[in-house]
Amino acid sequence: MISTDTDILATAEAWVRDGRSVALATVIETWGSAPRPVGSHLVIDGEGHFLGSVSGGCVEGAVVEEAVDVIAQGRPRTLEFGIADETAWKVGLSCGGRIRVYVERISTAKVN
Repeated sequence: MISTDTDILATAEAWVRDGRSVALATVIETWGSAPRPVGSHLVIDGEGHFLGSVSGGCVEGAVVEEAVDVIAQGRPRTLEFGIADETAWKVGLSCGGRIRVYVERISTAKVN
């Protein structure tokens, strides 16, 4: 079951309040078929714990890894994932879609 955006954002806020380092990944653009729509979120802490979904398959794992790096460096980044039809299902992008995901660190200043 995929959590709702409200659950994901509430979790991000709670994790920040608990003193965790947190990043938020958001689908900002899709082309073709994509498992999750624009606006979908994934919240990640510095230990690699996460809630939500931006795609699935190995794309999700790559976003978590990048988010941990964003937390450490404090600089946001935009990630792009695309795949040919023949290998799409192996990585979790149905029917060869492409997605762009924006990953940013969440600070206490944004929660207040």
